Amino acid sequence: MGKITIAIDGYSSTGKSTIAKRLASTLDYIYVDTGAMYRAVTLFALEEGIINDKGKVDEATLIDKLSDIHLKFVPNTETGRSEMFLNDKNVEREIRAMRVSGFVSKVAAIKEVREKLVKIQQEMGKNKGIVMDGRDIGTVVFPDAELKLFMTASPEKRAARRYKELLEKGEEVTYAEVLKNVEERDRIDSTRSISPLTRAKDAIEFDNSDMGLEEQFERVHDYSQRVIAKEG
Repeated sequence: MGKITIAIDGYSSTGKSTIAKRLASTLDYIYVDTGAMYRAVTLFALEEGIINDKGKVDEATLIDKLSDIHLKFVPNTETGRSEMFLNDKNVEREIRAMRVSGFVSKVAAIKEVREKLVKIQQEMGKNKGIVMDGRDIGTVVFPDAELKLFMTASPEKRAARRYKELLEKGEEVTYAEVLKNVEERDRIDSTRSISPLTRAKDAIEFDNSDMGLEEQFERVHDYSQRVIAKEG
């Protein structure tokens, strides 16, 4: 049976990555977390002092240093999951911190950053058999993807999920801080001039505000099986 391209877009903290990882594993497809790529570039900018104490991103310097940024996903033999490496260093934990979350939308709005990463993403998925999640997968990276999903949920539900996740990782944050970050990321992602977050016309909108993970996965898996059967 032929393989397809599955594009999963949506707002932050809607569980895109969790669903995409499980779907890819079930289908024996490649999984690519594009958010991890933008987070890694953001971490690089923070470590290089390209983002100052006031939160201002020196775009010119970051653009000039893009050639110094090398990203790759490396499988973890213990977990079976791929982890993000920035310049040969495993940064999977660092990129998930609130420190990075606070600036990733600003970095992702930079045209040259998006162009660099989109090229890498398109190369990764050129042979199909891939599940990729992000903000512009169905609209920019793979506009011809056979299955497109757009995941959403209320800001409050998303913030609660993210807050719980951060606490479990040992971060000292408040729910108010997380909610503010979620709402600010929504604003930046949806209003940026380059590849704004928007639902592709042929994407299935998927509101998971009141769904558990199992119900979400079953629905998404059912969608994929129908499309694979149709395309095959």
